[in-house]
Amino acid sequence: MPILATWIREVDAASFGRWFAGRPDLDVCNARLEDPDSHPPGDPLPPGTAGLLLSGGPDIDAAFLRQPVPDPSVIEEPEPARDRWEFAALEAALARRLPILAICKGVQVLNVALGGTLHLDIPRHAAPELRDGDLQPLRYADGATDSPRFDTVNSSHHQALDTLGNGLEVEAWSASDDVVEQVRLRDYPYCVGVQFHPERHPRYAPLFQDFFDRLAAGSPRANP
Repeated sequence: MPILATWIREVDAASFGRWFAGRPDLDVCNARLEDPDSHPPGDPLPPGTAGLLLSGGPDIDAAFLRQPVPDPSVIEEPEPARDRWEFAALEAALARRLPILAICKGVQVLNVALGGTLHLDIPRHAAPELRDGDLQPLRYADGATDSPRFDTVNSSHHQALDTLGNGLEVEAWSASDDVVEQVRLRDYPYCVGVQFHPERHPRYAPLFQDFFDRLAAGSPRANP
């Protein structure tokens, strides 16, 4: 049975659990609950890993960022142990060209891992009504044809992508202020990152289905 490696915080377990419930063919390995000694030495991914899901969470610890942090107070509730696992897991997944879906904090981890930087404190994107309401309008790049499209999304966050990491291309921006909301890694079988939270609503099923299909396919086609 293929394994999906991830780190999902307790507060998000029910939201993601609804998507996993329909996939009995997939073994979800939540690193937050795992014994790290159960993995091969030096390998953060369990044997049989077919893909990586980077989920939402608190800010990346400043020690992992590739930029100055003039005001450390903007880094909210970092979890260095989680960051350590996610950056190592992402490095291993990229080396194996495994399918990757990165959500909210996850797309920020992806960007930083590829050499990018973040806006450490942006206005207007952390309002309470944006957490569950699909209120943030998007505009898509002309060439963004492979990924599912959503006119509005539930994008709630206080940090965002600034300088893009190597190989990333933007597929969608916030229509109101051009904050990056969706990216894809060029010349890679499947690696998509979104700043919004598709786990929270059934309307985002096409995005999860796309990812699960790539896991099942084993060797998905490369992006154009």
